[in-house]
Amino acid sequence: VPVPHFGVVLAMDAWQALADRVKAAGIAFGIEPHIRFVGQPGEQATMFFLDPSGNALEFKAFADDAQLFAT
Repeated sequence: VPVPHFGVVLAMDAWQALADRVKAAGIAFGIEPHIRFVGQPGEQATMFFLDPSGNALEFKAFADDAQLFAT
């Protein structure tokens, strides 16, 4: 995970739509869209890519929003 980075939490459908748009635009991912912590507390969809200034951006989503701060 790139440190430091700026992160945004999206609804799952918005996250998937963004992942599809970024792929279609040919933008290189630092970390490809995938599901982290499958079956564990904090399970989340995540992806990283860089903005035009080189800042790392993370976009994530949760199937269950109650998992946002799960440990």
